Amino acid sequence: MDLTFNKREDHNKLLLSKLRQKLNEVYLGGGQKRIDALHSKGKMSARERIDYLFDDKKPSLEIGALTGDEMYKEHGGCPSGGVVVKIGYISGKQCIVVANDATVKAGAWFPITGKKNLRAQEIAMENRLPIIYLVDSAGVYLPMQDEIFPDKENFGRIFRNNAMMSSMGITQISAVMGSCVAGGAYLPIMSDEAMIVDKTGSIFLAGSYLVKAAIGEDIDNETLGGATTHCEISGVTDYKAKDDKDALDRIKSIVGKIGDYEKAGFNRIASAKPTLDENEIYGILPASRAEQYDMYDIINRLVDHSELDEYKPDYGKSIICTYARIDGWAVGIVANQRKIVKSKKDGMQFGGVIYSDSADKATRFIANCNQKKIPLVFLQDVTGFMVGSKSEHGGIIKDGAKMVNAVSNSVVPKFTIVVGNSYGAGNYAMCGKAYDPRLIVAWPSAQLAVMGGEQAAKVLLQIKEATLKAQGVEVDEVKKQELLDEIIAKYNDETSPYYAAARLWTDGIIDPLDTRKWISMGIEAANHAPIEKQFNLGVIQV
Repeated sequence: MDLTFNKREDHNKLLLSKLRQKLNEVYLGGGQKRIDALHSKGKMSARERIDYLFDDKKPSLEIGALTGDEMYKEHGGCPSGGVVVKIGYISGKQCIVVANDATVKAGAWFPITGKKNLRAQEIAMENRLPIIYLVDSAGVYLPMQDEIFPDKENFGRIFRNNAMMSSMGITQISAVMGSCVAGGAYLPIMSDEAMIVDKTGSIFLAGSYLVKAAIGEDIDNETLGGATTHCEISGVTDYKAKDDKDALDRIKSIVGKIGDYEKAGFNRIASAKPTLDENEIYGILPASRAEQYDMYDIINRLVDHSELDEYKPDYGKSIICTYARIDGWAVGIVANQRKIVKSKKDGMQFGGVIYSDSADKATRFIANCNQKKIPLVFLQDVTGFMVGSKSEHGGIIKDGAKMVNAVSNSVVPKFTIVVGNSYGAGNYAMCGKAYDPRLIVAWPSAQLAVMGGEQAAKVLLQIKEATLKAQGVEVDEVKKQELLDEIIAKYNDETSPYYAAARLWTDGIIDPLDTRKWISMGIEAANHAPIEKQFNLGVIQV
């Protein structure tokens, strides 16, 4: 391998090392001392509960592990958003599990906790996956109640989704393994079946202190809403479990008896590894987001047998459209080419830029995949659409709109991998979060922003300069450089994949070598939900 390859490999492996270190911190939730405190009460941690529930030696995906990263520092932080969400296998069936992390503010709900729970329910509803709730929460985090309580995408939406999933026939099972307070008490009871752990689980609309304050009644929490009360007197819960493992074993048993599902029918054959070495991805991706590389080199290390069946290979070369297989599943890949290519129509085309012919090709390819019922995979490394008089006169806005239309109206499942840049309208056309990918993840090399850092910093500097001058402040070259450095540092922080993952703009940051697993398990999940709509582009400017 050459020196450039080695430097790139070292850079990307350092990024991966940072990711693993960050995840190891996150996996401790509120810290080892709080995990030990749970153990002393005979309780398991959220992650231990999920590990026990999932089948051994089967793969799993964690959604939003980095949710809340570097957020709510004034409140002590909120690792993983205070809730662990994973897709895995229970008694051989693919399910999604939502487990409150009682080591983080007693499992209280921050605003981002609500957003993450809604994301889990969205995945369950889109894919018709059974969903399991492991409840151990003190309810809404009161100092921030105004940001989680009343709005459409806030706490109450959870219960609306419970009701919707019930009507859709999606299995919901709850285990109350700790506190379940106030409005949160409705979640397990709106599930199909609910169980409660004796002595550690409790459900009530108001705890003993609030009952005393409200109506003057003296009562302890166990008598008010413990396992015996709800299994023998109120009938609120269906099963009493002696401990965490007993409750989890019952869930395994119930899930094991669920009947088979109607499949969407996506095509799959025997899986095969890529012929080319997947590990070489680390040496292909450049350290700088401005550097060029050949996206074919990435694709050929992700697909079975490194085989492509490319669509219109000599037209619209700044976007690659190809049929392939990933872990046996047939897929249609739409990827940004990141090296300069030669076009007979436009001459030289810059890598990572969407041109009119590329948008036109991608629109047709997306339509073909919908007709053939082939899931779509978007590999994003895009700086945006081409600008300038030639592009504007050639109808770039019209062709870009057609591509956005096709992505928006696509009825086959979509999966998005942010490999590198994800800027501006390019993010939209390449199926960013706003366009409902079933799963969207980023590699450690990713950047998400409205535009590149250098361009944005110069625009922001001009605005800052004008503001200061209007205030009578002189801006010399030294001051200008200080302002520019400050703007670049802030902008770089906000384009980081960690910033995006913390806010659930992506479902997480992953090792590039886990990409095949995410896509394969994602299509398997999507196969639970037959396609019920016809693909229709609607009205477009041709």
